[in-house]
Amino acid sequence: MKTEKQNGYQKIIFSGLILLLAVWGCERSVSDLEEADFPDNPNVFLDTFSSSLNYAVFEGAVPEAFQVDEEETYDNTIASMRFDVPDFGDPRGSYAGGAFFTSVPRDLTGYNALTFWARGDQSSTIGVMGLGIDLGENRFQASVTDIQVFRNWKKYIIPIPDPEKLVEESGMLFYSSGPIDGEGYTFWVDEVKFENLGTIAFRSASIFNGDDRNVTAQNGQTVNIEGLVSTHGLPDGTDQTVNTSPFYFTFTSSNESVAQVADNGEVTVVGEGQAVITAQFRGSDANGSLTVNSSGEAVEPEDLPPAPTQDPADVISMYTNVYDNVTVDTWNTGWEFSTAQESFIQIQGQDVIRYQNLNFVGIEFASETIDASGMTHFRLDIWTPDPTDLPNEFKVLLVDFGADNVFGGGDDSQHEVTFTSPVLSTESWVTLDIPLSDFSGLQNRENLAQLVLSGDLPNVYVTNVYFYAGETSEPETPEAPAPTPTEDAADVISLFSDAYSDVAVDTWRTDWSSAVLEDIDIQTNATKKYSALDFVGIETTGQNLVDASSMDFMHIDLWTPNMTTVRIKLVDFGANGAFDGGDDSEHEIIFDNLPTSQWNSLKIPMSDFTGLQAQSNLAQYILSGLPAGQGILYVDNVYFSTESAQP
Repeated sequence: MKTEKQNGYQKIIFSGLILLLAVWGCERSVSDLEEADFPDNPNVFLDTFSSSLNYAVFEGAVPEAFQVDEEETYDNTIASMRFDVPDFGDPRGSYAGGAFFTSVPRDLTGYNALTFWARGDQSSTIGVMGLGIDLGENRFQASVTDIQVFRNWKKYIIPIPDPEKLVEESGMLFYSSGPIDGEGYTFWVDEVKFENLGTIAFRSASIFNGDDRNVTAQNGQTVNIEGLVSTHGLPDGTDQTVNTSPFYFTFTSSNESVAQVADNGEVTVVGEGQAVITAQFRGSDANGSLTVNSSGEAVEPEDLPPAPTQDPADVISMYTNVYDNVTVDTWNTGWEFSTAQESFIQIQGQDVIRYQNLNFVGIEFASETIDASGMTHFRLDIWTPDPTDLPNEFKVLLVDFGADNVFGGGDDSQHEVTFTSPVLSTESWVTLDIPLSDFSGLQNRENLAQLVLSGDLPNVYVTNVYFYAGETSEPETPEAPAPTPTEDAADVISLFSDAYSDVAVDTWRTDWSSAVLEDIDIQTNATKKYSALDFVGIETTGQNLVDASSMDFMHIDLWTPNMTTVRIKLVDFGANGAFDGGDDSEHEIIFDNLPTSQWNSLKIPMSDFTGLQAQSNLAQYILSGLPAGQGILYVDNVYFSTESAQP
């Protein structure tokens, strides 16, 4: 502990706490007080610190950002509070922030607002100001964000969400604000006090910002209620929305055998079924809800993904049991709006990270950034119990901090790669072996600092996360034919496959196509090769119309060395069997980031072609994609099948 004297106040710096405490306080000893009988003193700062008031600097903030100023005051008072927000890159701290709290709690039930006067040295925005941070449980926080201040003094009002809760409150005022466009600024605050303004009226309260949320969960999973706000009418007739602590609300679960909710808004899933979480606020129903659909006991992988085989000398490993791992600061940054929760488990002795409630999760290694300039690929293995059919996605984002090796330094770069079915699969391990060249937006790879996983899969198991140097060139042609289909021929309508008898097809390249067609053999297996592909039409018209009304799936095998996007469109000519007869219908499905230089067996539910009003007169099958006019696409095993035909 280190003690200094500054401006007549005692400044004490404690280490080892969540907050870096720089406590400025009234020099009156707490032991001099008769007893802690919770006085109703409304004053926070009127020319000086009020009774037992202290100040604590937030971790990472500039310790000297707050000063008592006797030069610039409101209405010629003796002194004001001055806050100096630093410029970007200030070595003392990245922002100004701290809390004013009392050693002796106060009874604030007689007041409905925290008020103060403020001005800036320029028009600027204070990030957040509020009450309720007491360096304890911080139960009754309430705050307002993006407060506009101007050169002239103006009075500001922060309504107290529910004054009846503040019978023993120590958190008088807190603030946090960072530079704007890299530039710091100064603002002053004066006449800080609690008031009872008769013209403040409670309007409404919400959880999840008034939305009705739905989550799919498993036993043991937790979900935090977020988006908690209350709205209050101000004396000038405007409404003020206040970020409101969950402790102001009363939560209820419709089925506690499925989900239980604590006072802090944490919902714990305990059983199979459905439960709806709602809230009350000041005796009224809050807007918004959370519906929990629990599948019961967690579904976990029963096997392991293929073990990595790369030479350790060619690997930079973040998380494997095979290689030595580099330092990763955190596997969950807890960024705002992220609902992800991580746990570290073992499956058959292998370390695996389990993510639940995954909307997006930040993984950071900024303390020791990774130089992957000599690597060619990024790999991770994922497993999910969740549905992976279209349009569900899984995304992988890499962020490089640039040559200055700091976030936001002006030379950062990033790129995100998206995966969909059929690359994704439910209840089976999927190896995402991604060429780093696919991250085309990454201008550099010498200072990789962040990995972000996101998408539509709330439950994802992750292991074998690493970079490696491999072969930089991939084969331009398939070395082996597509896998041989195994469905029963009686349940298949085949357009093109050596495994079945094919129906008649008018053409595999219409005259309105933009592509070159070659019929080739791969190890004696007939295959269609399209090059210079922009789009190609395949037709079965007239007597050759295909009745797929009893079919459940369309199957096609594709192999490409260079296409980043492949589109498949089906066109039905309707009951009259004629093109453009008024009853035509069609639908196109897009596949992004199919693995290159390997066969991709696409088994597409016919129900995914939602724009097809009928399937009895299929006449056109259109393949297209990117890069336009440059695509190379090998095609085999084009057929329809029934559900019963699936092996």
